[in-house]
Amino acid sequence: MSIEKVKNFRGKVVENVSKVIIGKDEIIELLTVAFICEGHVLLEDAPGLGKTKLVRSFAKTIGSKFKRIQFTPDLLPSDLTGIHFYNQKTKDFEFRKGPMFANVILADEINRATPRTQSSLLEAMEEQQITVDGETRKLDDPYMVLATQNPIETHGTFPLPEAQLDRFFMRISMGYPSREDELDIVDRNLKMDVLETLEARIEEGEIHELREAYKKVAVSEDVRNYIMDIIEKTRQDQRLLYGVSPRGTIALYKGAQAYAAIQGRDFMIPEDVKTMARYILNHRIGYKGSFKNRHLYDGIEKILMDIDTPTESKVG
Repeated sequence: MSIEKVKNFRGKVVENVSKVIIGKDEIIELLTVAFICEGHVLLEDAPGLGKTKLVRSFAKTIGSKFKRIQFTPDLLPSDLTGIHFYNQKTKDFEFRKGPMFANVILADEINRATPRTQSSLLEAMEEQQITVDGETRKLDDPYMVLATQNPIETHGTFPLPEAQLDRFFMRISMGYPSREDELDIVDRNLKMDVLETLEARIEEGEIHELREAYKKVAVSEDVRNYIMDIIEKTRQDQRLLYGVSPRGTIALYKGAQAYAAIQGRDFMIPEDVKTMARYILNHRIGYKGSFKNRHLYDGIEKILMDIDTPTESKVG
């Protein structure tokens, strides 16, 4: 598959999902990048901004099996993974699959579940498999977890530990719509439920080709060094408790490659790295002092401002 087809895939996804999610083409692009890179996404925003509709419309667009899991304090790991039960008819134990056996998982309000239940996602997100009663089972392919959480409400919630956060490829804030977009949203919702009419826009077998095509995007030595400058700055910055891990470095490299591909380019530029860094790295650093309680992207934005960007002549 050529880079042009990756760009066309981006166009099909944005066009289809934007029928439901208005004015958020950039957010839809980010989900497309994460999907191509086999990554998971944490959507962190106030209630009522369309996070659930975004996930459902994205799942419909790529033609994948979708499952929604409402996370609550009484949810158990077995409620996600499934259980072995004794079948009276067959006189034997059988495995009943849980909701994690799907292509796109919506982990709604993930921080309302206990740490024990949250940790049951670690193996699934990292290795695309689960282990129940010592038996390991592969999960569906493709497999993508899209989790939501409300950053404002803390009562009855359990903050995600760093190990859990690091499993997410991106952390994104959708933000409020513009005045014009919100009026359009109201009009559309009064007329019909567009979500129910969405159809899949991806052909069978296309996913594997997409996930191989973006890796052909060329990365110059200057851009590679620019990526490392950003990573090392997060580890040395005295305003941060800790910096980005090698997993984060790999994620930024892959994400910038995929972003270049959906723009129709077979080479990466510094702007690709800048764009992806704010979404891929914001949850991989520990904040302290004046960085605490700021917007999701503020810490990374400040770091990007402190680093010289390679010029076009060097990159070319």
